[in-house]
Amino acid sequence: MVRPLVGNALATLREHMPNIDTRVAAIFRQGRPIMPRGTTIIEADDEVFFVADSRHIRAVMSEMQKLDNSYRNIMIAGGGNIGFGLAQKLQRNHSVKLIEHRQERAEQLSEKLDKTTVFCGDASDQELLIEEHIDQTDVFIAVTNDDEANIMSALLAKRMGAKKVMVLIQREAYVDIVQEANIDIAISPQQATISALLTHIRQGDICNVYSLRRGAAEAIEAIAHGDASTSKVVGKQIGEIKLPPGTTIGAIVRNDEVLMSHDKTVIEQGDHVILFLVNKKFIGDVEKLFQPSAFFF
Repeated sequence: MVRPLVGNALATLREHMPNIDTRVAAIFRQGRPIMPRGTTIIEADDEVFFVADSRHIRAVMSEMQKLDNSYRNIMIAGGGNIGFGLAQKLQRNHSVKLIEHRQERAEQLSEKLDKTTVFCGDASDQELLIEEHIDQTDVFIAVTNDDEANIMSALLAKRMGAKKVMVLIQREAYVDIVQEANIDIAISPQQATISALLTHIRQGDICNVYSLRRGAAEAIEAIAHGDASTSKVVGKQIGEIKLPPGTTIGAIVRNDEVLMSHDKTVIEQGDHVILFLVNKKFIGDVEKLFQPSAFFF
């Protein structure tokens, strides 16, 4: 949800951050894509996709929405491999509590996680949550292997005062439902898997593909090969490239430098080009765009 920039044009983003170059690549408003322009007005509840150097992500997000303070207290429901792995990484810099319903597994986790407090119990037990100060929890993360249990425990934790709740959802049909509920973040392993598979399936030199909006859109990282005579993109200014409908070039990664896209920016051999597609039916056209002619080989 966009807050500080609601009612303002995208050009305002550049005015607020003159020393940070960023590009808004796509906007979804009530489920429909909008191709961003400098004069595009941001409205409440817009879903905004932007590109920026990783060092500046937090600064850009602070213009988009009010950021939470750093998280300190974490509660994890589920002591399987995912819950254990999360606790193992988070316990170094956070106060972590983990709830596992199996006694034997809870005892094993207690021995392995020296800085995590492990409880044997039900994450949907209101008394347990009250005793463990759920109202002081910054993030509640439900990662059991039961979708219904994850959803119910997260909703309960949120109602009892947890600042943010995250759930692991295995069934794709539940993801849309959870998006409409009072749950902050839903994680679908299937979507992560789809993104990984698409990287290998796409033609051309596509090195990374990310499935967005539950598969409705995609972000693609493509490598430009060839020269002006063998490539449709190398040696050309971005403004000269005929992109498929609903496609924008957000940025170029050249060596270790991130270059935001501008009409005058010239794509060079070996550039990693970051594209956003709001209509997946044009994916084939993007693939062909980055396939050099046979003479290149």
